[in-house]
Amino acid sequence: MNLDQLIQRVEAARLRRSEHLIVQIVAVTKYTKETEPLRRLYAEGQRAFGENRVQDMEDKVNALSDLPIEWHFIGNLQKNKINKLLKLNPFMIQSINSYELAEAINKRTDKPVRCLLEINSAKEPTKHGLQPELAIETYLKIKENLPNINLQGVMTIGAHVDDETEIRKSFRLTYDIFEKLKPYGAKICSMGMSGDFEIAIEEGSNMIRVGSALLNSYL
Repeated sequence: MNLDQLIQRVEAARLRRSEHLIVQIVAVTKYTKETEPLRRLYAEGQRAFGENRVQDMEDKVNALSDLPIEWHFIGNLQKNKINKLLKLNPFMIQSINSYELAEAINKRTDKPVRCLLEINSAKEPTKHGLQPELAIETYLKIKENLPNINLQGVMTIGAHVDDETEIRKSFRLTYDIFEKLKPYGAKICSMGMSGDFEIAIEEGSNMIRVGSALLNSYL
């Protein structure tokens, strides 16, 4: 699936939800070490790219430094990698999965960093993210106490099951939290990946993270 085909599918899902919904695509780059495919995607109009590992992101940021790419860090961030990530000046860190992580980033930066709070809406032990019942309290605590964490919304990974009802349930749970956080400045609900982005958009996602389904056309 190339970028145009992805945009068409996003558009169809968006209209099933609401003609007023605007959905941003983040192209996930972890499926390739090569930067040429990313240059081709950029040439076709893709601007936001997401990476899971700090080292891989550093390699790609440096190799593509001539392009004004909007880099999103979307993987599990270990505290010993925070300084390295901040040096790369990411557009956004989508994977704040605890107050402690937010606190550690807040201490090590002297300017606000755009972030999303990661929620484990499927309550799967293999996934990172806050338990849903702690999400609102943690979000507000970060906003109140950590001035360099510019929280812009929430992120989740859908339930890893074949049952669409369960996948929808996990997205709906995160969207409900997002709605409750809107009065506190939440603007982004990042849900949906290659296998479930249409379901996520139907459930209200306004940012999707698509890797293999998109990148395979460019490799």
